[in-house]
Amino acid sequence: MDVSARLIELKPGTEQRVREWAAFLLRHRDEANETLRNEGVDIESWFEVALDGKRYLLCYIRAASIQEAEAVAGRSTSAVDEYHQQFKVDTWVRGRGAFGRLVIDLGADSR
Repeated sequence: MDVSARLIELKPGTEQRVREWAAFLLRHRDEANETLRNEGVDIESWFEVALDGKRYLLCYIRAASIQEAEAVAGRSTSAVDEYHQQFKVDTWVRGRGAFGRLVIDLGADSR
């Protein structure tokens, strides 16, 4: 099992677009969960974070293989994945993501 955490800086003035993205995913929850199953993703969580006057998204993913999940997502033609890809273009500051290193992973199924 692979895990990944990433801190993504958001472009200024994209607060409304983040709310729209979250609402879209919640409205299309079944399709979004189906795309995650196709990617081998068990958990994908997103958090909005403010640090030093900048806004970020923190993404946590647990998957059979992060590399395979990214490959499958890259080939996907689902409306949810296409919407998410456009969201990234619209809101993410390029080259400013930070990847986390797993230190501890606790839980009943984290053996």
